[in-house]
Amino acid sequence: MATVDLFAIGNALIDQEFKVSDLFLAEQNLQKGTMQLADGESQTRLYNNLKASQNYKGQASGGSAANTTVAFSALGSSAFYACRVGNDALGTIYLDGLNEAGIKTSKKSISEGVTGTCMVLVSEDSERTMQTYLGITAELSNLQMDFEPLKTAQWLYIEGYLSTSDSARAAVKQARQIARDHKVKIALTLSDPAMVQYARQGLNELIEDGVDLIFCNEQEAMMYTETDSVEAALNKLKTLSTDVVITLSEKGALVADQKQHFYVQGRKVTAVDANGAGDAFSGAFLYALNNGENLQTAAQLAILISSEVVSKFGPRLDVAEYANLLETFKKECA
Repeated sequence: MATVDLFAIGNALIDQEFKVSDLFLAEQNLQKGTMQLADGESQTRLYNNLKASQNYKGQASGGSAANTTVAFSALGSSAFYACRVGNDALGTIYLDGLNEAGIKTSKKSISEGVTGTCMVLVSEDSERTMQTYLGITAELSNLQMDFEPLKTAQWLYIEGYLSTSDSARAAVKQARQIARDHKVKIALTLSDPAMVQYARQGLNELIEDGVDLIFCNEQEAMMYTETDSVEAALNKLKTLSTDVVITLSEKGALVADQKQHFYVQGRKVTAVDANGAGDAFSGAFLYALNNGENLQTAAQLAILISSEVVSKFGPRLDVAEYANLLETFKKECA
């Protein structure tokens, strides 16, 4: 297996995207702005309701860490994605999509079962609400992972959504140990307020004795640290991670290492779909760090990439768009 810069672990989900009203969310008992898990029957019922009354926007290969990995790879670094898909048409679509984006995968990822799906509901204010049927990815384990690329990687990236799965947490524990043994840095995202609210113990296990970089948004940061300000949350998160990044939507980001913290201003765009924006931010940030940039520059690039994702429907940009944005960024910084 060829050496890669990033080894990422996450859920494999096919997204079905809809434009919806707040009234629809209320009628379906969905908590706006969060991800909620559901069984297959419940998701089929929601899908039928969506098709009957809401605006269908299309299908996309998703999953938080996968979106991050696509951004990282499309900007010019190499990546491997460890996941679990079913031996079905959606599973083939999913892995082919990653490979076409230049991301390495393993045949170990394929097993008997149903590939996970996610209903992504985008409100008029661009906020995304998700209902997820994990399918076979709920049973993601070390058996689906080829750990060889991790041994020579620069970064291990862990998706916080894995906090709900016993077998996935065990696999992450093994990956963390391999990373520490081979001096691979560890980055983790808290992923979603619902993970903080309902799977805190699982997140604690993923973080374990600390990481090198934590990504989270303002709400997740304050919920996880049980504080009432982003600055107080930052101070607590610094006890768990060498570097901390708290995204602040259109306001930008708060970034810190153990010696300093600073704000990086956001970009003004017309928000269309917030789905995948945080994932793209993480991918661009990691790409910049991996290429020797400092935290300030990494945050500026991440804000540029994520703001472009927000301005369009779908969790990702076309692969060529990432490279074009990077060239624009380099010219602006020259």
